[in-house]
Amino acid sequence: QEHVDILFGAGHQLTKKKDLSQPGQFACEEKVTVVGPKGQQTMRVLGPVRPESQVEVSLADARGLGIAVPVRQSGDVEGTPGCKLVGPKGEVEITEGVIIAARHIHLYPETAETYGLKDGDIVSIQTNGERALIMNNVLVRAGEGNADEVHIDTDEANACNLDSGMMVEIITK
Repeated sequence: QEHVDILFGAGHQLTKKKDLSQPGQFACEEKVTVVGPKGQQTMRVLGPVRPESQVEVSLADARGLGIAVPVRQSGDVEGTPGCKLVGPKGEVEITEGVIIAARHIHLYPETAETYGLKDGDIVSIQTNGERALIMNNVLVRAGEGNADEVHIDTDEANACNLDSGMMVEIITK
């Protein structure tokens, strides 16, 4: 919230643009400019407010910004690079928190049970179509508060021509 206040003005509350697929998460009307040593990019803020600011980028985004970014699970930001965030009312320099989100699949508990999976398992997924491919090292996030959905970044989606709402096959090891 401290960063929201600096970037958008004291007491500012994030404005929901639309709900995301995972329960309780939403895209905001607010955007920030992410500034790195080589470039900058405007990105949409996601809510709700969290204890620490985090910036999730694709590998292409990271290269454009000039930041060497590790692949991490969301929330695992210790020892990651930082960046400058610029909003309409101010700027914040975060010292860590820029990551490439590890590919993962959210599953309802009953879906995980159907596949014999549990939270923390690693699987592969198979996409279909002309650019079909298998993605390995996909983390399973199963449990209450999850909805069945694969989360990959735009670079990965573009590589296999995967669009929102398309189906993939889970390949267990």
